[in-house]
Parts: sequence; C-alpha cells; structure tokens
Amino acid sequence: MRGIDLVKRLETFAPSELAESWDHSGLQVGDLKRPIRKVMTTLDVRPAVVKEAISQDVDFILAHHPVIFKPIYDLDLANPQNRMYADLLRHNITVYAAHTNLDNASDGMNDWLSQVLGISDAKPLISGKLPNTGLGRIGNLAAPALLKDYAKRLRQAFKVEHVRVISKDPDQFVRKIAVIGGSGSEFYNEAKKQGADVLVTADVSYHTAHDIQEAGIAVIDPGHHMEFWMKTAMQQFVKDWAADAQWELDVVQSSINTDPFLFI
Repeated sequence: MRGIDLVKRLETFAPSELAESWDHSGLQVGDLKRPIRKVMTTLDVRPAVVKEAISQDVDFILAHHPVIFKPIYDLDLANPQNRMYADLLRHNITVYAAHTNLDNASDGMNDWLSQVLGISDAKPLISGKLPNTGLGRIGNLAAPALLKDYAKRLRQAFKVEHVRVISKDPDQFVRKIAVIGGSGSEFYNEAKKQGADVLVTADVSYHTAHDIQEAGIAVIDPGHHMEFWMKTAMQQFVKDWAADAQWELDVVQSSINTDPFLFI
C-alpha cells in the first residue's frame, strides 16, 4: 500500500473540509505515493519522536498537531527544527497531520476525550459542516460530583501532577460537562449558554481566566497535552482499517511524552 491509501481512508473518517480555515492539516513532509509498511501515531512531531521513528523503521508518521504551522524562512541545519526536517527527508518518512478535521469529526478527538471524562450522550458543542460533527462536545456525568473531586479525577486521567481550576467555589456540584481538546477557552460563553457547569480545555490565559471566574462557569485546564489520547485511539483505527483492507501494515504509537511543561 501507499501513503495515499491510508490518507484516503482517514479523510473518509475525518474529511479535510472539517478543518478550520486557519489550520494546516494534511501532508506535512514527504511523498504520499511512496509505499508504507509501518505507521507511528503521535500527538506532536518533535526531534525525539523522529529519532524514535527512525530507530523503529517507521515510514509514515500520523500526527495530530501539524509539524509545519508557521512559514519556514530558511533551512539552516544549525536549527534543531530544520535538522528534524532533514532527518525525515533523509529517511523517507512521510508526515501527515489530522488536526482540526479530527477535532471536528464524529467519533474523533473530542468524542475520545468525552469518554475519558465520563461524559455520556455527548453532542457537538458547536455544530459543524456535516451531520454529527463540530467543535467540542457537551454531555452529562453519570452522577453529580464536587468540582474539586472531578478535577482530581482528571488529573489522573490525563496523567499530570496538577490541573488548573477556575471557579469561585471548588465545592460546587457539577454534572453537565463541555470539553474542547486543545485551546478552547474562547468558547466558555457558548458552553455556559448550553448549560455546562464545567468546560474542560487548555491554554487559558490570565485575563481570560478572570472573565471566566465572573461568568459563572468553571473551567478545568489540564494542559494542551490532554490530547495525547489520540495516539492510542488513532492507532486502533488504523489497525482496524488495515485489517478490513488487508493492508500489510504495522501500526505503533510513539512512547515519547511531548508535554514541554514540568511542575517543580
């Protein structure tokens, strides 16, 4: 099989038309016409991930976050990022990113996060371009929980030492939960409008947090790395597609933790 065969199947599941206008989903590096035998799923494409892929003879990296998001102005190999691009090309590794199209897809990123968060009957927070698609999800917990206890559950689920909580009352009971994987704090008013007690999202800025605090909705911020669940879910999807299509394809997930933050 070739890379294009995998991309066609992926874009049936997460159509490129679902991507946001500002996004750079799709082919990042390489040649989709090249044969592929081993796929690696990863949240981010970082130098350590590329080294791991090379050591495992991976020839196709399926990432969530685009590796090229800003224009490249030179290819000076003194720059570690540029050396990473050179390594990918030297070893004939194709890189493809399914980003906001995967966020918006039905049974995609935000549905996976809903499962992790214990949300049932989740529906899109913001309706998308196709039926049952859209940004974020909203639904209910099986039973109400104290905000502070729910935050502790999320800390375990996302394997982080701390989560940031925005609320005037951490002892409040919460049941209706909204989630937007990645940076979604700008949608807190929409989550509140739809009755969410809590919005789970990342990268909340200081001044936005003040606005949220006064708005009467709680926010739990576990960090952008919350989307690492993509590695496991996408690995299983590709394995299932390979079995259905009888592709001779090995599918692994990166073992590298690409979260850049430490809590000291």
